[in-house]
Amino acid sequence: MVYVKEDVFAEEALNPFTKQTEKIRRFTLSNDEQMSVQIITLGATITSIKVPDAHGKLEDVTLGFDDLAGYDSELNPYMGATVGRVCNRLQLHGGFVGFNNAHWQVLEVHQDGVSLSHINPDGHEGYPGEVTATVRFTLTEDNCLHVRMEALTTKPTPINFTNHSYFNLAGHDSGKTGLYEHTIQLNAYGITETDDNSIPTGKILPLDGTNFDLRLPSKLGDRLKQLQPALGYDDNFCVQFTPPERVTTIARVSHAPSGRWLEIASNQPGVQLYTSNFLPDVERGEKAVSGKAGAAYAKHGAFCLETQKFPDSVNHENFPSTIVRPNDKYHHEVIYNFGRQQ
Repeated sequence: MVYVKEDVFAEEALNPFTKQTEKIRRFTLSNDEQMSVQIITLGATITSIKVPDAHGKLEDVTLGFDDLAGYDSELNPYMGATVGRVCNRLQLHGGFVGFNNAHWQVLEVHQDGVSLSHINPDGHEGYPGEVTATVRFTLTEDNCLHVRMEALTTKPTPINFTNHSYFNLAGHDSGKTGLYEHTIQLNAYGITETDDNSIPTGKILPLDGTNFDLRLPSKLGDRLKQLQPALGYDDNFCVQFTPPERVTTIARVSHAPSGRWLEIASNQPGVQLYTSNFLPDVERGEKAVSGKAGAAYAKHGAFCLETQKFPDSVNHENFPSTIVRPNDKYHHEVIYNFGRQQ
């Protein structure tokens, strides 16, 4: 059985769109398998995902903050947020005030989750059309978190949402040591080539013989060491669909010491693998980001798998189109399936 509980995350928060002070609501979804997920209306953000390990020990496996100040801070790299109107490259993750900054309205509380909505004004951040966005979060009895992102628009406009959760199956506070113990496998046929500023060139590069070939299970720590002196992974992988545009398993990540694993399925043609390269490099004297429960977040302390259409698609005709028209509906499904070795 799934349970839904509501409380208040913050009593007073300034809405950047209305300039009004509002409460930030929090919803906790939980099931009988010990899994729980917390979502706040600020940014339609996932703030916590707790799952047991092979021995039944609970850990929070996604990074975040204890309070509003953490999420409002310039040091917050979109942790857990719903990102839009266009994620990744065009403007970085939607612009100066993106969907991650919005106070989402509660449409409905379901017996197994919650639906949130945000109306993005015509012309905001230079995008044409008023966009009505909805996100539904649903937890199942078998430890699957379903996220369904949809949108309607009054004018043709690019739309490309993602969820920007930072995962570490060893525990959100286990840092680089925990991350390097993960094994990853991606169902992909190539990556979108980028220039020195991380802007796609329009080319799709094959994976054979490169450190981007993660089609077979690969130890993440070994691959990250081989990528040096590069920062790490921050690349869009092109998903191998069977058949096209259907919800397909795109990634499996496991952490052998705890026995936890995560499978991600989506109907999107791309997924950005990001290994927290731009969190502070404490080995070079930079100060870690202060996270929830006293955690110190630093470089390579988590991974992101951001399902999406290809970045900067409006500038590359060979990429899947991100343009949504008034008679269309944007529809994005992603499923996070958590499990443990028995």
